[in-house]
Amino acid sequence: MIKKPNELCQKLGLSFNDPKLFIMALTHRSASSNNNERLEFLGDSILGFVVAQKLYELFPEAPEGVLSRLRASLVNQHSLAELARKHQVGDYLLLGSGELKSGGFRRDSILSDAVEAIMGALFKDQGIVVCQQWIEQLFAEQLASLSLENWQKDPKTQLQELMQSKKLSLPDYTLITMSGLAHEQMFKVKCTISLIKDECIGTGISRKRAEQSAAELMLELLNKENK
Repeated sequence: MIKKPNELCQKLGLSFNDPKLFIMALTHRSASSNNNERLEFLGDSILGFVVAQKLYELFPEAPEGVLSRLRASLVNQHSLAELARKHQVGDYLLLGSGELKSGGFRRDSILSDAVEAIMGALFKDQGIVVCQQWIEQLFAEQLASLSLENWQKDPKTQLQELMQSKKLSLPDYTLITMSGLAHEQMFKVKCTISLIKDECIGTGISRKRAEQSAAELMLELLNKENK
């Protein structure tokens, strides 16, 4: 651990009754068997609940699908890692020698897990109300910047913009089959992206609709992956 954990506590606006919980939240499994994995599991669930409730309050007219996509834009590995970098969490992580040498303190997965573990530790130390207030404060800037306009676009546009925001290659759509008579054809299209290995297959009465269906399924899959 490069810096003292109490320094990070102050930077995050936190104060622990049991400081050992906070130290555990910063401890990667490569450093000790008494690590942050269980706290991360707890924090992940709490984060999903807190953000879902906040979005429910902020956007009373938004349908379930839009709320899910809004949540996915906040509760994901990249977003959490960026928050960790903003507060220099990596400088306080307790890592094994192998992870230190390989730059684990910069890795998205390790940083995001640590943030969720801190949430889990805060819940265990002071309960859900304090934890909820801190999470809402942590995400205040991102929550304030959300707009329904960006999330009412069609699924294909949403998926394309998501990939562009991550500076990754655009989704690929491949026609698998086209069946039926000329006036009642059915198209089946496969969608693949570089972000995950899974592929999604959509169907529709036109190739365009099949592509939209495949894109929607891919967005749903990404939402599940990021929960």
